[in-house]
Amino acid sequence: MKLPTARHEYLLREVELRGSLRSAEAAERLGVSEVTIRRDIMALDRAGKLARVHGGAIALRSSRGPEAARVLVGVVVPSTATHFPQFVRGMESLAPAVRARLVLGVSHYRPEVEEAQVARMIALGAAGIAIAPTTRGREPAELAAWASAIPVPVVLVERRIDGMTRLSELDLARTDLTHGAVVAVEHLAALGHDRIALAVYDRTPTAPYVREGYRQAAERLGLGAAPSASLPKGEDDPAELELAVGRLLDECARARVRAVLVHTDHHAARFVEAALDRGLRVPEDLAIVAYDDENAELAAVPLTAVTPPRWELGREALRLLVDRMAERGEEDRRPPRHVDLLPRLTVRESCGGAPRA
Repeated sequence: MKLPTARHEYLLREVELRGSLRSAEAAERLGVSEVTIRRDIMALDRAGKLARVHGGAIALRSSRGPEAARVLVGVVVPSTATHFPQFVRGMESLAPAVRARLVLGVSHYRPEVEEAQVARMIALGAAGIAIAPTTRGREPAELAAWASAIPVPVVLVERRIDGMTRLSELDLARTDLTHGAVVAVEHLAALGHDRIALAVYDRTPTAPYVREGYRQAAERLGLGAAPSASLPKGEDDPAELELAVGRLLDECARARVRAVLVHTDHHAARFVEAALDRGLRVPEDLAIVAYDDENAELAAVPLTAVTPPRWELGREALRLLVDRMAERGEEDRRPPRHVDLLPRLTVRESCGGAPRA
């Protein structure tokens, strides 16, 4: 059996000579399990030495030259202000290796704009579409009928489609949002908090899953009842957010609750500021964990935060799409794949746990 370094050298030599390799064939030649080869490929992919695809790996290609961009891939996201920029950059990082050129459209959470963006991309010759569809104010049956009728392969991104059979037949790449809240609550509980408050900006697709993860973890850990609040956006009316934050801090003080999970990190930063203005110490008097990690480390006290795998999600979505576009006829068609990636907890100063080096 070859050692990892020798296996890595063999795999890199194969993709350099042949342009690609299949995991099963490499495992047979090296006398190891296919799982071992897949782990090797994942390590080399993370190191930027090859590109992982379904069933194996391909060589990285230069992004220059006329052969570099063979297919056009459309990407439609609701916003480029939060969450999705890193997702798009993840797709961009893999695009040269799979010889794809991305074209980006923004829907601004408006279904009619979204549909127009997709139609424009199809007219431009897009061979596949990755889309985070707008769900608010849209009937599920209407969304399913439209998405299923798109005439090229489609990968859905960051959306829940439970019970929506027609949409479940499409490939899907998403973050396990519920798991993120569970990890946050577990961390605070491990630090000795037996009651944890919750504050959620409910006007987002993420919010229900934050609430569900919080509920699951609190029940399983036997945590006591604690205050909760639904937060306004805050950017349009900062005074309204200030009032909501103040009310929850008052409730926490009365109930002697000394920890809070706050969605989003923008809102969590306001909690830090309000607590400091009241003479509270963070985390000694109030431990705060943010859900989302856009600018969490820039808060007055750097925020421990649930960090979604946005960059990795972009790469995974493009892999799914490229695999689907490569199919030739019904005999080559594989079942739909739904890929969930787990967020991690990035520990900083606001929770009272030891910050990671």
